[in-house]
Amino acid sequence: MCLVFSYLSISAAPPFAGTIFLDPDIILPSDPTTYLGLEDAGQGDRLMFDRRPEAFVTYHAFLFNASYFGDKSIEIQVNPEFETVEAARLKALRFAPVIGRLPNVLLKDVETVWIHKGNNPFGGGNNNLLIHTEQADDYISDGILEETLVHEASHTSLDADHAESEGWIAAQKADPDFISIYARDYPTREDIAETFLVWLAVRHRPDRISDSLKQTIEATNPNRLAYFDEQDFDFFPILIPEKTPKLKEFNLNLYRLDFYLKWESRFASLYNVETSVNLEDWYVLKAGIPSQGDITETSDELPDSFNRIFFRVKEKR
Repeated sequence: MCLVFSYLSISAAPPFAGTIFLDPDIILPSDPTTYLGLEDAGQGDRLMFDRRPEAFVTYHAFLFNASYFGDKSIEIQVNPEFETVEAARLKALRFAPVIGRLPNVLLKDVETVWIHKGNNPFGGGNNNLLIHTEQADDYISDGILEETLVHEASHTSLDADHAESEGWIAAQKADPDFISIYARDYPTREDIAETFLVWLAVRHRPDRISDSLKQTIEATNPNRLAYFDEQDFDFFPILIPEKTPKLKEFNLNLYRLDFYLKWESRFASLYNVETSVNLEDWYVLKAGIPSQGDITETSDELPDSFNRIFFRVKEKR
């Protein structure tokens, strides 16, 4: 591992209290999600942690299977206090797409989600994400629901492999300070989760944070950032692999004046179908076609008659 040493003076205290509050735009509600759908799975007894009694309690929970791109499935367990399957389903639908906005690396060990009422902190670990809905209302109002789930999912999917690793401990010792008071006070339990969110922001969403915030993070935790840089994290859908549209099938019906196109595409992208009669002047024939996954197809009518016509598919940036 490469250690990076800062020549800035060491601060008297970490620069932040907690990192989930730093910026509400690191992950946005408009960002791509890997969420595909939700299926009812009846009710069943499940051992769920509830922060209100601060205990594990067996509830006869409403159960839903949330599916995600890449054959990922998560069982969402909703406290029966919501009374009806319809009400419970609305709670599951409220959070399942948000969870899909997290990078795959944070979902690799998430198997279940617990949803309860209450204005109590979220939680991670136990192959689970813990949600209390009144607290979620506050996070949504502040715009930090996604950022909070990044923190909690870091506990679930990163702590076991990294929190006490030699490389991470070396980075802790080499850095000028902890990124937050919360990380400093709980260096083994909270430092990974507190730091991963700001690393995500600096490395993958720098255009969404201020220059001063970026500089503070880089000056405070250069070695922790370098440690995360060296990991081969799966960051889909935050980082979507490039894929140049490649034609798979094309049909042109000159009698009906319509066409059919199929091409290789990439997740969460939009495409335009354009036409030209001279390969110089191009016109949008069909705009904003949403990706259907690895393969996208579309069909439509053609404009007025022509002697010759060319087609191209362009990804919108």
